[in-house]
Amino acid sequence: MTITNYLCNGIEKRFHSNAAAELLLNSVSERQGSRMDVRRSSLYSTLDLVPQLEHYARSLPHHRMKSRPSLEALRRASDIVLKITPKETLTKQVSNELLSTQVRCMLNIWGVILFLRLSLITSQAGILLTWLIILMSVTVTSVTALSISAIATNGRVISGGAYFMISRSLGPEIGGPIGMVFSFANALACALNTVGFAEVVRDLLQEFGVPIVDPINDIRIVGVVTVTVLLLISLAGMEWESKTQILFFIILLVSFANYLVGTVIPPSVEKQALGIFGYRSDIFVQNLTPDWRGPEGNFFELFAIFFPSAIGILSGANISGDLKDPATAIPKGTLVAIFWTTVSYLVISVTVGACVLRDASGNITDILVGNITDDCVGLGCQLGWNFTECAQTQTCEYGLANSSKVLGQLSGFYHLITAGVFAASLSSALGFLVSAPKVFQCLCRDNLYPYIGFFAKGYGKNDEPLRAYLLCYIIAVAFILIAELNLIAALISNFFLCSYSLINFSCFHASITNSPGWRPSFHYYSKWTALFGAVISVVLMFLFTWWAALTTFCIIFFLFGYVNYNKPEVNWGSSVQAGTYNMALSYSVALSGVEDHVKNFRPQCLVLTGPPNQRPALVDFVASFTKHTSLMICEDLCERQSRPQDATDWLLKWLNKRKVRSFYTPFTADSLRLGARHLLQASGLGKLKSNTLVLGFKANWRDSSGNQVSAYCMHTYTNINIHYHSNIHSFIRSPLFALLTADDISDKGDSDQIKTVFQNDQGKKTIDVYWIADDGGLTLLVPYLLTRRKHWHRSKVRVFIMGDEQNMEEGLLWSFQFCLFLSVLKRLLTSVPLFLLLLSLRRFVDSVAPFRLYDEQKEGVSIQELRQSAPWKISDKEFEAFKLKRKVRLNEIIRRNSQHAALVLVSLPVPHSDCPSALYMAWLDTLTCGLHCPAVLIRGNQQNVLTYYCQ
Repeated sequence: MTITNYLCNGIEKRFHSNAAAELLLNSVSERQGSRMDVRRSSLYSTLDLVPQLEHYARSLPHHRMKSRPSLEALRRASDIVLKITPKETLTKQVSNELLSTQVRCMLNIWGVILFLRLSLITSQAGILLTWLIILMSVTVTSVTALSISAIATNGRVISGGAYFMISRSLGPEIGGPIGMVFSFANALACALNTVGFAEVVRDLLQEFGVPIVDPINDIRIVGVVTVTVLLLISLAGMEWESKTQILFFIILLVSFANYLVGTVIPPSVEKQALGIFGYRSDIFVQNLTPDWRGPEGNFFELFAIFFPSAIGILSGANISGDLKDPATAIPKGTLVAIFWTTVSYLVISVTVGACVLRDASGNITDILVGNITDDCVGLGCQLGWNFTECAQTQTCEYGLANSSKVLGQLSGFYHLITAGVFAASLSSALGFLVSAPKVFQCLCRDNLYPYIGFFAKGYGKNDEPLRAYLLCYIIAVAFILIAELNLIAALISNFFLCSYSLINFSCFHASITNSPGWRPSFHYYSKWTALFGAVISVVLMFLFTWWAALTTFCIIFFLFGYVNYNKPEVNWGSSVQAGTYNMALSYSVALSGVEDHVKNFRPQCLVLTGPPNQRPALVDFVASFTKHTSLMICEDLCERQSRPQDATDWLLKWLNKRKVRSFYTPFTADSLRLGARHLLQASGLGKLKSNTLVLGFKANWRDSSGNQVSAYCMHTYTNINIHYHSNIHSFIRSPLFALLTADDISDKGDSDQIKTVFQNDQGKKTIDVYWIADDGGLTLLVPYLLTRRKHWHRSKVRVFIMGDEQNMEEGLLWSFQFCLFLSVLKRLLTSVPLFLLLLSLRRFVDSVAPFRLYDEQKEGVSIQELRQSAPWKISDKEFEAFKLKRKVRLNEIIRRNSQHAALVLVSLPVPHSDCPSALYMAWLDTLTCGLHCPAVLIRGNQQNVLTYYCQ
C-alpha cells in the first residue's frame, strides 16, 4: 500500500466519502510545503473555500494565520484561479521523509553500546537475561514511541521534538524543565558515543604501537578532535549531515552482513585461541545463564549500561521542524526502526553467545595435545584448549567476558566491524549533536528561563541554531574529558528515562481529560499503556542509579518551581488546563448536591468594582479576606455599551498581576439599577454563587443628581428585597452585603498598579468592630478572616457593643464559644459632649438641605405635585420622622475610640421602606465621616453565619 493510499484510506474512515478525503488530502499537500497555492472553492462560490487547515493554525507560535474571506467579500465574490498539487509530489515527499526518519532512528539506536558493550553484557547476564534486558528496554521505548506517535499526530509538531510535545501537552511548568534536561541529555549522548569511538581508536593505536600519550588521555584527545569535526559537519548544514548519515547507514549494513557471515565460517586456530569456536550447542547452553563479575556484576547495573542503546527513538521527533509531514513520518519511521534494531540486538546477542567462550588466553600454546586433560577445568577442555590458568587467576584478555573486540574477531573481516563501530558511534554522536541544539533553540524561543534567549537565534534558510551548536559542543567536550563510558551511560539513562516518563504521562493525561482538542489520527495507543510507561520509567530510574535519579528530580523540581513562580504569559491549550476544567466541573456539580451548613459558610462576594483598576482599594479589601478562602467576583456594570474584549483581557491581567484571586465579568444592561438586580440573582454557578454584595461608598453623592443617588441606594434596597423573596430554608442561601467607604477610595483610577492601605502591613493596630445589631454574625466573621492574612495577623480585634455589664459578660462568653479570640470587648458608652453633638447635627442638616422639599413653607402645593419632578427629595415630615440623634452620636463615639485603628467595621442600619434615598445616604455619610482609617458598613441578613455547636 502506498503512503498516498494509506492517507486516503485513513481520511475516508473519518469523512466517509472519497470526495471529502480527496479535498482534505489536497489541503494537506499545501501544508506539506508546496510552492503552489492550494485553494479549492466550495460548491457555493469560487471565493467561498472548502475548509483550509491554515485557518486553524492559531496555536503555533510565530505563525501568521491565514484569514478567511469576510462575509462582505463573499457577497462580492469573483472567480479565482485554482491550482492543485499533484498527488505524486505528495507521495514522494512523504516516502522520503518516512525513510529519512527511519534511518535516523536506526542509526541513533545502533550506537556504541552495540559493538563495545553488548558482548560483555551477554557474558555477565547470560543470553536469557540479556534478552530480558533488551525486551524490557524495547517495552519502554515501544510504549513511548506509541505515545510519541499519538502526540505527533494530534497536530502540527514544529521544531523542538520531545520538548515541544511535552510543553504543549502538559504546559510550560513541566515542559520547561524537561526541555532543559532533554537538551542536556542529548549533549551527553553525543559525548557518550564520541567516547566510544575514541576507545576504539585508542585500541587501534595501541595495537599498532603508536599511542599518543597514555590510554586515558588518548581517549580525551581523540574524543575532542572527533566532536570538533562533527561540529563542523553540523555547521555545514542539514544536507551535509543527511548525506553523512546515509554513508554511515550503508557502512553499518555492510558490517552487520560481515558479522553474520563470520559466525558461519569455520574458525581458525588463531580464532580458537581467542575463544571463538563457531556455533556450538554446549557453548550456547553455558552462556544461557549469568556469570556475574566485578562491581558491575548485577542485573540493573548492566541494564543501566545497555539502556542508552535504546534512546535513539526520539531522533525523528527531534528534527520535526525539518519534516514536511511529521504526523506520518514520526510514527511509522520510529516504530519500524524499533522493530529492526530490536531484531538486530537479539540476533547479535544470541549468535555471539553461541559461538564464543567467556574466557580465553589468546595464546596458541594453550592448545591440548592428544587426550591429556589433567588439571584442565572448563568447557574449553572439551574443545581442545586449556584456558584454566588465566580463568582461575582472572587474567584472561580474550573471550566474551574480557574483550570488547569480540564482534570484530568473530566476523569475516575484522576491519569492517571496526568501520561499523566508527559508523555507529559517529552517526549517533552526530545525530545527538544535531538534536540537542534544535530542542534547546525551541526552549530558548519560548522565554521560559532568563539569560538563554541568546541561543534562540537561527541562521540561514534552515534557521540553524549555530549558537546552540557551540553550547552543545562545549558540554560534550566537558564530559568527553571524563573519558569513562559506563559513568556517562548511567547518567544518560536517568535523563532519558525522565523524558520518557513525561512523554508517556503527557499522552495519558491528554487522554484521561477527554479534551475535545485531543484528536490523534494514530489510534494504536492506550492511555493505560502510556501510564504504565510513565510509571516503569520512574521505577527504572531509581533501580539503575538512585543518586542520579534523585539528582535528576531535584533539577526538575527546581526548574519547575522557577517557571511556576514566574507564570510565563503563554497559552498552549495544555491538557493540564483541560484537567483543571474537568476537576472544577466535577467538584462544582458534586458540591451542588451538598446541603449548606452554617459551619461551612464563606462570604462569597459580588463586588461592584466597575473596571477593577479604578477601585484598587475596594478590590484589595475584599481580596484580603477571600483569597484562598472563598469566591470573589468583580462585576463591571456597563450601561448600554459593552466592554471591548481587549479591555476585558487587560483587566484580567491587571488582577493577576496584583495577585488577586477573582473572576471579572463585564455586564451590559439598559440601566445600572436593572443590571444590579439581574446580577444579584444570576451571578455564580450552583453553590459557587455570591452571597455577599460589596460596593464602594459613593463619596460624591452630594454633587450627584437625585436619580444617581436613588440608583445607588437601590442596590441596597434590591438586595433586601431579594432576601425577602428568596426561597429561604434553614441554611444560608440568600445574599448578604457590605458597604465600603474610606477617604482614600475614589471613583478615579489609574491603569498602573497603585499601592493601597490594604497591601501594607498593619502591625499591631486594632480592628474596631461596632456590633450595634445582631445580624447573624457576619460583622464578627469578616474581621476574623482578615486576621488570618499576613498583613493583619498581628492586629487585635476590639468589639464594641451596647448594653450593661450583663451584656459584656455574655459577649465574652460568645467570644470563647465562637472561637474568634477577640482581644478586647468593650461596652459602648453613649455619652457625647453637647457641643460635639450639635456640630454633627449641624453637618447632617446641611448635607441633606439640597435634597429637601421644604413643603411646609409652600402653601397650596401638595407633596405629590412637588415630587413629580423630584421623587427622591425629602419632605419635612420625613425629615423630622427619621432625624435620629443616635446615629449622629455614634459617629462621635467612633471617632473618639478608634483614632488609631487600622480598620473600623460598623453595623449597617437597615433602611426603612419609605425612607428617601438622599436621607439614607446622609445618615451613612454622617455615621462614617471624619475617620482616619477605612470604614466598613456591614450587615448580615439576620441568618446565622456563626455557631458554637459542633454539629
